[in-house]
Amino acid sequence: MEKVHLVADFEKLMEENKRFFFLKHSTTCPVSASAFAEYEAFLDEHPNEKGYYLAVQDSRELSNYIAEKYNVIHQSPQAFLFENGQPVWHESHWKITGEQLKQAGF
Repeated sequence: MEKVHLVADFEKLMEENKRFFFLKHSTTCPVSASAFAEYEAFLDEHPNEKGYYLAVQDSRELSNYIAEKYNVIHQSPQAFLFENGQPVWHESHWKITGEQLKQAGF
């Protein structure tokens, strides 16, 4: 799992990957800590899946960019599955579980 900071880095991910998971994570929120643990465990269990994340406190510009570009209201935590340059699934808060990520991806 790789942390992404900049809009340019995110756009590079879009160009280089047909499919990947992405998490908007708050470093100060207990709900986000739980979602982060679920996300990390999911990626550990599915090593063929690519996963990236941002910390909203460090990457507000990127977080806002994703919300605006894809017309998805910002939430934190918030998980996405991007395919072919578009979010095909997203969920937030307590709905970010290993099972939900698995259902979204398979």
